[in-house]
Amino acid sequence: MKKITLLLFLTVSYSLFTIAQTNYVSKVWVADNGDGTYKNPVINADYSDPDAIRVGDDYYMIASSFDAVPCLPILHSKDLVNWTIIGHALQRQIPVDHFSKVQHGNGIWASAIRYHNNEFYIYYPDPDFGIYLTKAKNINGPWSTPTLVQAGKGLIDPCPLWDDNGNAYLVHAFAGSRAGIKSMIMIKKLNAASDKVIDTGVFVYDGHKDDPTIEGPKFYKHNGYYYIFAPAGGVKTGWQLVLRSKNIYGPYERKVVMDQGSTTINGPHQGAWIQTQTGEDWFLHFQDKYAYGRVVHLQPMQWKDDWPVIGIDKDGDGKGEPVLTYKKPNVGKVYPICTPQETDEFNDTTLGLQWQWQANSSDNWSRLTGKELVLNAIPVNDSIKNYWDIRNVLSQKFPAEEFTAITKVEFHPSMEGDKTGLMILSSESVSLFLIKKEAGIYLGLRGLNNNELVIKRLDSSIIYLKATINKPAVCSFSYSEDDKNFKSIPQTFFIKPGRWIGAKIGLFCISKENQKASYGCAYFDWFRINKDNIKKKMYEMR
Repeated sequence: MKKITLLLFLTVSYSLFTIAQTNYVSKVWVADNGDGTYKNPVINADYSDPDAIRVGDDYYMIASSFDAVPCLPILHSKDLVNWTIIGHALQRQIPVDHFSKVQHGNGIWASAIRYHNNEFYIYYPDPDFGIYLTKAKNINGPWSTPTLVQAGKGLIDPCPLWDDNGNAYLVHAFAGSRAGIKSMIMIKKLNAASDKVIDTGVFVYDGHKDDPTIEGPKFYKHNGYYYIFAPAGGVKTGWQLVLRSKNIYGPYERKVVMDQGSTTINGPHQGAWIQTQTGEDWFLHFQDKYAYGRVVHLQPMQWKDDWPVIGIDKDGDGKGEPVLTYKKPNVGKVYPICTPQETDEFNDTTLGLQWQWQANSSDNWSRLTGKELVLNAIPVNDSIKNYWDIRNVLSQKFPAEEFTAITKVEFHPSMEGDKTGLMILSSESVSLFLIKKEAGIYLGLRGLNNNELVIKRLDSSIIYLKATINKPAVCSFSYSEDDKNFKSIPQTFFIKPGRWIGAKIGLFCISKENQKASYGCAYFDWFRINKDNIKKKMYEMR
């Protein structure tokens, strides 16, 4: 990323916001049924650990970004059902040098967004460095350079609370892999600026007995009670817990307010309580769908005896279960259908906001001409065997359980071994690629265990590459030399998740590590997400 002046940053931010406001509608998943109801998930993509707020008539949501850059995606909605990406709070992840390398599972974990004193606050944790704060007067930035609120390993999932008496507090959990303890919730006091912890804190809840792996706390005050909403029991198998007390330091009562019940929605928890401008209560949370990542659901919420009930309480015991379809929130108006961006024609001078790199990027990785995206052939260390470990893969999240991704690429290699293509990015990545060999440009397939198969020598440097995803996360590839007749490749692959994340679909251009620099590049004319109902026999490439 280029270093830019504040004025340019503001100009770019405004431009990105303008682009994002175009009502993009997915061809593969739309949550708004168009009849006053919606279906879950409201975002069928990996926006892990969502937190959200309402400011006036606008709803803003953030999610964990781990090692992906730009970081801390910000989404906007007018009705809690239709969402679009409007930006990122951080363009680079700090420490910059540390995150110039791929850091699977590290980086930015569950964060909290709040609006206080006419400013947006985002508290985010890096489990290896501590808890940070970044602020902005405007949701579109500029966002401040992150301040280290508290240094330390394993301090995760922070959330602030500004009390009625003017005091500020921070609740957080612990990552056992770094802190040596877990399943504990702690509250600490913040200074007047809310940017530093000023005491050693108080443990307010021990979940070892009843609520193992309690984490992700969100802090609220309502009707005289302090509430901590927190998931427990594990990402894939847990429940939504709520703690309450009349005293900020407890003791806290506990109640399970939502679990899977009779539904297929496993581990429904970790998210945000939001109240609409009409007084309705709602809860955003995630469901872990393995290779598809942690997708976002919206649940109705009611208060009963000063306890929240999330979802539908069929038996009246005060514990709800998730809904699959439901009446849309009443926000006073009906707004157009929109979804997070997927397709990119590359006809602008900025990338679509859905794209992220695997590490802090460099200026020489890519450029946009206004007509196409150009990826340069960046050298990759010979020790890297799994392409999941390549920094300069430009990727976006899976948008649905079934879809196709297709791109038109023109390859201009300069050295033998230069390579470009379309990749399914996960812990075991697979890709359809072009490679420069002595005799010309060849089409190849890279499968599981990093096996490569040369398919054919190409007569043209222009080709159309297509990946098809079918349930349950099975990938197949095809290609065309005329954008009309696609030839299927018989091998199919069962896609695995990444580390704390779902699989992604990406574009790449690389060269071999050697003394002489390659000046090769690939011109991507467009990238499109569509439907494809072709089903194939499933078997893995050996």
